[in-house]
Amino acid sequence: MTEDTKKMPHKGAGHRKRLRDRFLKSGLDGFHDYEVIELLLTLATPQKDCKDAAKAALKQFKTLQGVLDAEPADLCRVPGIGPINLFGIKLVPAVCRRYLKGHIEGKQALTHSKALFDYLEQTIRGKKEECFMAIYLDAKNRVIADEILFTGTVTASAVYPREVVKAAMAHGAAAVIFAHNHPSGDPAPSPDDMAITRKLIEACALMDVTVHEHLIIGREGYYSFADQGHVARIKADLQDR
Repeated sequence: MTEDTKKMPHKGAGHRKRLRDRFLKSGLDGFHDYEVIELLLTLATPQKDCKDAAKAALKQFKTLQGVLDAEPADLCRVPGIGPINLFGIKLVPAVCRRYLKGHIEGKQALTHSKALFDYLEQTIRGKKEECFMAIYLDAKNRVIADEILFTGTVTASAVYPREVVKAAMAHGAAAVIFAHNHPSGDPAPSPDDMAITRKLIEACALMDVTVHEHLIIGREGYYSFADQGHVARIKADLQDR
């Protein structure tokens, strides 16, 4: 290879520069989804045209969200995508989750519900397994911390109220918000979801920890137990005993 050959720009270098210039000038307005994926692939692919790989990924996973949520092993099966150049695809959702988390930590969760929903969607919506998580709040309903407590099928026998209460007490939480995802995409609650919610509210009440909400996150939106009145009815039932 001659010195002149080494200095020659790789095929697609001009196209890549135009994409980056467009983004720096106007953000993602006007970009096709495959072009967004292409940009992400270029972050760790310095010497290769990524357009075909981007289009193949979009064809495989149907949507931009589907590509971003895809497991690394599944992405690596797409022609042109490997364990190195999928870096950008997985980096951006992780950065997004951290960014959104910064918008809820230390803030009153009940008055920043949109930011909370955005964070939860980015955190658990695309998971292939059901994930049950808790958001811990202080006495002023400010977010202290969050964590995924259980992974797998969320049933009344798989979510342990004692462990949930123990975790809340360890964080010094005065209140808590629960959330889990439905990988099927439909956020409608199952009978098990109803039973879990009641058990958790009862268990937390014994330790003076208030349950404000249980959210089910799906691809088709979310279901709020509080908005539907279930949380209030369960609390009223407890007071009537």
